[in-house]
Amino acid sequence: MPDAEVAESIVAAKQELGDRVVILGHHYQRDDVVKHADLTGDSYQLSVMASQTDAEYIVFCGVHFMAESADVVGKDFQRVILPDLGAGCSMADMASIDQVEDAWEQLREIGVLDQKVAPITYMNSTAAIKAFCGRNEGVVCTSSNAIPLFEHYLQNYDKMLFFPDQHLGRNTGAKFGIPLDKMVLWDPHQEFGGNTPEQLREAKLILWKGHCSVHGRFKAWHVDKVRDEVPGVQVLVHPECPRDVVEKSDLAGSTSFIIKTVENAPSGTKWAIGTEVNLVSRLQARFPDKDIRLLAPDLCLCATMYRIAPQNLAWSLENLVAGNIVNEIVVDDETKHYANIALGRMIELTEKR
Repeated sequence: MPDAEVAESIVAAKQELGDRVVILGHHYQRDDVVKHADLTGDSYQLSVMASQTDAEYIVFCGVHFMAESADVVGKDFQRVILPDLGAGCSMADMASIDQVEDAWEQLREIGVLDQKVAPITYMNSTAAIKAFCGRNEGVVCTSSNAIPLFEHYLQNYDKMLFFPDQHLGRNTGAKFGIPLDKMVLWDPHQEFGGNTPEQLREAKLILWKGHCSVHGRFKAWHVDKVRDEVPGVQVLVHPECPRDVVEKSDLAGSTSFIIKTVENAPSGTKWAIGTEVNLVSRLQARFPDKDIRLLAPDLCLCATMYRIAPQNLAWSLENLVAGNIVNEIVVDDETKHYANIALGRMIELTEKR
């Protein structure tokens, strides 16, 4: 179908379904999909907002772990749909529940768990891993609240096992003065993660060998290059970027931090932003009075999220109109229970700060 007809089909299906459906569009989603979204935002923010509606169907234009989170926090009657089941997250895929449980047992075998160890998972992980943290006194974190959560666990525990994003863990640990030699990297494909038992016992922070395929593409030389080319530019990056990129930047923070920083910046200011290209493009469109550019010279695109095209969204909605639920994402009750414990700790500890 021509693009215009696909768009008309989406609009018609939305009108037919009315309040029975809510469409969620992640910040990194492509424009021709996000324009149909009822709510836009970050992954957990969208899940919470959807749970506060009475929509029967939540159509999540994001990736798989986000749809799982929507099912975890949603009302019992709400059904979550991912328009393309191939829309995954490479970072989330870098830590499976089997690998995490195996790592935990290896740490137990060498006596590391004789100390107080807290497992902390980034929101970009499977529901099963969130549940693992719920069972083991751990927590879920976002890039917005990693700092208060680290503060709590550094004060009350001997060490943390942080997964799956090594860069967010390393950048947050550095804010608390943890030296790099006290941050060890756990490679799930090696015994003891590629470390000696002594290194693991001495470490303050055990970082999982995972990363974001988008933010990992930003390099320190990108920062040097843009400073040479654009006098007075301010470099603003996401903390999923590598440590040397964050160190060279002016500011680092979550997606919401990036958006608010640009919103509040004076007219005429210059910004080089290290995050997903669709978000940067929307900021350029919203603020033509500011010089906004992508930090990298090439497109840093979330390719898996891009798999959700208007055709997928139209197909999902047309099936709902016909009474068919396709591509439903269902998390089992036990996993939901423990994942919600970890998410509840996150909210409680963040609000205490």
